[in-house]
Amino acid sequence: MGGKYRITGDKYPHMRRPRRRGKLILAATASVVALGLAGWGTLQLIDVFTGGNRPASAADHKTDCSSAKPSTPAKALPKPAKITVNVYNATPRSGLAKKAADELKKRGFTIGEVGNAPAAYDKKVAGPGVLLGAPSATNGSFPVLGTQLRGAVLKTDARRTADVDLILGTKFTAFSTPQSAADALTALTNPSPAPSC
Repeated sequence: MGGKYRITGDKYPHMRRPRRRGKLILAATASVVALGLAGWGTLQLIDVFTGGNRPASAADHKTDCSSAKPSTPAKALPKPAKITVNVYNATPRSGLAKKAADELKKRGFTIGEVGNAPAAYDKKVAGPGVLLGAPSATNGSFPVLGTQLRGAVLKTDARRTADVDLILGTKFTAFSTPQSAADALTALTNPSPAPSC
């Protein structure tokens, strides 16, 4: 070689290491993806806190309110005095049915028969109790009497009378407090209203 490119004995050409273009392309792609995800996440957060990408109009508000269901009317449940309760003891503890009947009488219920449980239930009720009555009692007497004894099992039979049997089980210790029973009854008769528009 000649001229200015001539190699003399005291100078050597400097060779650069080959560039690794693969790492450069990978780093650029990763940064573009990260920026895209960050931007998309930011837009999602903005939509969450602003309620979407368009402001709600008054027409939208009216549509939502008109399609809302009316509040459920209060249930017409019988008063405790209108419910005749037969109290039966299915436990080995003596006198339990009489004590329970006296307490229910104080709370306004009409008491029918009091005694030991029939053979089908005697010493066979593992929970706090069983409410037994006609199918019509499911939406009438059962909810009212059920406020007095939490965890009672509801069962129907073929009777045609309106009375209800309360069969006390081995886990029965006491009725609900009068206040909690009254609160539960209020919640049944006056369900919470639908949200206003």
